[in-house]
Amino acid sequence: MIHTTEKTLEDGQGWISAETERTQQNMKREIHGNTGGIRDIVLNEMMLLYDMEMSADEFLSDEICDALVHFTSIINREVLIYVSRVGKNEDIRVGDDHSVHMEEMRLVRNIDRLSGVRCIHTHPNETGYLSDVDLGSLNALRLDAMCAIGVKDGRASSVYAAFVGEMEGEERVPVWHGPMRAHHLPQKQLMDAIFEADKRLLSDTYNIVEIKPDRAVLAGIESADGYDTLGELAELCQTAGIKVVAKEQQRRRAVDAATYIGSGKAEELALLASACEADIFVFDDELTAIQLRNLELVLGLPIIDRTMLILDIFAQRAQSREGKLQVELAQLKYRLPRLLGMGKVLSRQGASGVGMRGPGEKKLEIDRRRIRRRVFELEQELNEIEKQRGLRRAKRAANPIPVVALVGYTNAGKSTLLNLLSGADALAEDKLFATLDPIVRKITLPNGTECLLSDTVGFINKLPHDLVNAFRSTLDEVNDADLVLHVVDSSSEYFEVQMRVVEEVLGSLGALDTPRIEVYNKIDKPEAKPRSGGVAISAVSSAGIDSLLHAIEEALAKTQVKLDVVVPYDKHGAMQMIRQSATILAESHEEDGTHLTLLLNESETWRIKKAILG
Repeated sequence: MIHTTEKTLEDGQGWISAETERTQQNMKREIHGNTGGIRDIVLNEMMLLYDMEMSADEFLSDEICDALVHFTSIINREVLIYVSRVGKNEDIRVGDDHSVHMEEMRLVRNIDRLSGVRCIHTHPNETGYLSDVDLGSLNALRLDAMCAIGVKDGRASSVYAAFVGEMEGEERVPVWHGPMRAHHLPQKQLMDAIFEADKRLLSDTYNIVEIKPDRAVLAGIESADGYDTLGELAELCQTAGIKVVAKEQQRRRAVDAATYIGSGKAEELALLASACEADIFVFDDELTAIQLRNLELVLGLPIIDRTMLILDIFAQRAQSREGKLQVELAQLKYRLPRLLGMGKVLSRQGASGVGMRGPGEKKLEIDRRRIRRRVFELEQELNEIEKQRGLRRAKRAANPIPVVALVGYTNAGKSTLLNLLSGADALAEDKLFATLDPIVRKITLPNGTECLLSDTVGFINKLPHDLVNAFRSTLDEVNDADLVLHVVDSSSEYFEVQMRVVEEVLGSLGALDTPRIEVYNKIDKPEAKPRSGGVAISAVSSAGIDSLLHAIEEALAKTQVKLDVVVPYDKHGAMQMIRQSATILAESHEEDGTHLTLLLNESETWRIKKAILG
């Protein structure tokens, strides 16, 4: 037992003086970490570690080593200290019996130098051999050094130290020292190793030719229908330029209201991130402000959720004025209720980080009123654009050319199909959301009928609600279509789940009653399993395209009627109306007038007959 008296320790080692204790009482310091169950008297003794300093030429003094071993033996937990270059203990933490969460220290000078802080901690009931988490934290936090003291039977068993090493490929290989004996450490050699590591880091920084992507740990909850949403999240990360270094999926009945995955799992993720040298966490669902805030306290790294990631991708890919405004509106509506919970993410502003790209990256955390004002301005501007779009739709409605809308899950092959049928050059990448702004092209069917083919934004599981609302004016194009082609990636293991997602979005748009053809794409792949009742094609090899075109013809024919008329030669106005509002399938000039076979909407027949007879 430790007593806070003039002679602090019963065994008389005397490495904490009464004077130091009295100085500590006036300091606002804490013992961080897993302190539950530790007696106050022990915590008070540990507080005195803050006042124990080493000389600038000492890596680890015997006095501090003994203190760390002593406290580890008492509480049977890891004890960690962060030590500055001048030998001052900047932070003290307690972990469980096998790990301690290492918080990022705020002493980093710039990106091309070490932090100026070394981490020294204990390993209870084992050697001081450094773990993957230890080494990951060394590189991720750019620590001066990572040092571990093995503690067995109340004594230091071995000491290991590692320093930032050279780059080998994409990984940095640390420089090791150890095993070493406590009280016989090569102090000068270890301090020299810090400065050598600093030089290596500086040299590597100057040789960098491109910025490395964020390294992400993905976290989510297992889907009830077995759909690999985490795999899809990894594809979204790839599209956004994020490198996935680890995935963690949890099976649980319900989402934890405070931390989404539970505090225990959050602590495991923190250790995993350290081991993988991750820069960011990406969660597979939309997080609340409370969940964001609580998770940042545990994880200590920037956090983005699925919604923020999708919005970021949209911000990258929006090309039109309307598309950019729609994305900005969705970003602002998402961020407004979460400002308090986005500390780490918002602190990255100005660095063009993931989740902060696009027109919505202005100092949003400063003034909620400014955000609300900007939301109002965006809605007004989009309303004006919608009015213009409405006029164009009305003009198009007077035109007999039917509209065929391409819909489907993202990356199902809609743009590739559009290019094949129309000869367009729409972007068709093997990435999610390759197409954002709608594209309309005119095509001619085998029977001579013309139609407009419209490519729309792809749908996805858990599509952000604010994004659907922001793009409603664009998606309303589907409502105005005469025919919908639901393009399905038949090679996907989860294409039935993807089809259900598309059906749900179409239902929310009120477009389920529009005639629809299911187009099972990518049948050239061996894993393709198209359903019966639709049209099986390959937009890459052109297989099944003739069948698709005939299916389109038949479907459009059901929405239109044929009409044979004779237009007297003096009915110039009627002839002009016909050419504007109908498709002319056959035309001949006879003695009594122009004989026409027309294809048109049934609602247009009375107008044409009236113009001819009037």
